[in-house]
Amino acid sequence: MPIVAQSTETTDWVSRFADDVIEESERRAPNKPVVVASGLSPSGPIHLGNLREVMTPHLVADEIRRRGHQVRHLISWDDYDRYRKVPAGISGVDESWAEHIGKPLTSVPAPKGSAYANWAEHFKAAMVESLAELGVEFDGISQTEQYTSGVYREQILHAMRHRGDIDAILAQYRTKKAPAKKQQQKPLDEAELEAAEGSGAAAEDDGSSGSAGYFPYKPYCGNCEKDLTTVTAYDDDSTELTYTCTVCAFSETVRLEEFNRGKLVWKVDWPMRWAYEGVIFEPSGVDHSSPGSSFQVGGQIVGIFGGQQPIGPMYAFVGISGMAKMSSSRGGVPTPADALKIMEPQILRWLYARRRPNQSFKIAFDQEIQRLYDEWDKLAAKVAEGSALPGDVAAWTRAVGTAAGELPKTVRPLPYRTLASVADITAGHQDQALRILSELDPADPLGSLDEARPRYDKAEAWINTHVPADQRTIVRDEPDSELLKSLDDASRQSVRLLLDGLADHWSLDGLTHLVYGVPKVQAGFSADATPKELPPEIKTAQRTFFALLYHLLVGRDTGPRLPTLLLAVGQDRVRTLLGE
Repeated sequence: MPIVAQSTETTDWVSRFADDVIEESERRAPNKPVVVASGLSPSGPIHLGNLREVMTPHLVADEIRRRGHQVRHLISWDDYDRYRKVPAGISGVDESWAEHIGKPLTSVPAPKGSAYANWAEHFKAAMVESLAELGVEFDGISQTEQYTSGVYREQILHAMRHRGDIDAILAQYRTKKAPAKKQQQKPLDEAELEAAEGSGAAAEDDGSSGSAGYFPYKPYCGNCEKDLTTVTAYDDDSTELTYTCTVCAFSETVRLEEFNRGKLVWKVDWPMRWAYEGVIFEPSGVDHSSPGSSFQVGGQIVGIFGGQQPIGPMYAFVGISGMAKMSSSRGGVPTPADALKIMEPQILRWLYARRRPNQSFKIAFDQEIQRLYDEWDKLAAKVAEGSALPGDVAAWTRAVGTAAGELPKTVRPLPYRTLASVADITAGHQDQALRILSELDPADPLGSLDEARPRYDKAEAWINTHVPADQRTIVRDEPDSELLKSLDDASRQSVRLLLDGLADHWSLDGLTHLVYGVPKVQAGFSADATPKELPPEIKTAQRTFFALLYHLLVGRDTGPRLPTLLLAVGQDRVRTLLGE
């Protein structure tokens, strides 16, 4: 069944944008589907920063669908863009790929070993798969197909007829003096630089200018396929266009009304598409909102095509815990597929839904992912009991499903940190993992690992791919005899108290109560005493006791949560390692 918003009083950012978009769509195009848009360039791995370009309009479109309106979410694949540079860190790609610089992305071979026809299709495929897992419904548009099939022919001819008007708009920014360089709080997005956005004073790829005048159209060379061409003549009446390639010196004259091997330059192409598709809502990155950038300039150029600029919130950067801002040119940047290996789709959707577009946030690939899951589980519990705030309910609702229905979920969503600890300790032995997990709650034992999936698989993948080998947990094979012999009376007593209570406390909650209770009992307090009833030194005693148990069990002073570790090791082996 469709997911329906749970609060009519919700005023989260998604609802507010949905209100504006519906109103604007009814004004511009009454009785027609609402059109929202995203644009992605498959020039390399499409990373988690790029995902915000999709998730922002997706969430708004989904809210509009929940209200009963028809919506089209367009994703323009900018696969007819030029191949600008060889990205770093991509398997099967070396400097020999530099020979393809200047060609359309769809004319560049896919990385070695790929099953796809070309470079663009290779990188599109991974994103399409991730979007499906995230529940994102969209209409994909290949710009290669649009341009090479002549779909935009009239728009291209129109732009050429109005090249003087376009040039005048662009000139407003070209003549500005470059601002003094300042240390930027956030670096420019590489995608913006590659699309020749930059500042208005920078040399920009906004069309050919020379003795023959300005032209907003760039042919791909008929000989070498590259776009390093210069238009040397154009006749509006005949549409005859002459160009010369600066790479191979090839030159030819074509009739633009029949010619389909080229495209409008970016700052003209984008607003042309707004008008052609009737886009009402499309976000843009912070770099697109600087003076002279494509979104700002496009707002003026779109009128030449008879259209209007979309409602377009600026969205901020997305970072990764422990990493600098992402750039697809640097290689090794995490993609949605990477995130979905270690977290459920609901969690990833939630990260984008709970923050306004202009708020930056980080996605955790380190230990923070455990805290993130704790936060998510607490929110889910509050939603279930009806105590969550309306804005939090809205973000949760948008995370767990779409207007089409709920996303697949884990039947028994056990704590992520517990699952990660179990996966760490058992090192791939599923029978051992099931044994441990079935003992977490003896009153309601887990019957199969499938009940804990896919969350268990995500936690196991995180352990295997993001936890360094020297931080993995290896349980001792034999007792540490030297350490056991060196224990003082107090330490021996603490170990004895633990061993005496194992059988009666063999569950996750029971062992938690036991390991925290031993230092309390030793100090003359009840094991049930609360922190407010205890002196500060009890915390020190607890840390000392925990460190001792870790050394006796795994040879380190830290490790997975002790109750989970004890369950994983098993009663018999715990007793052996603790010297019984």
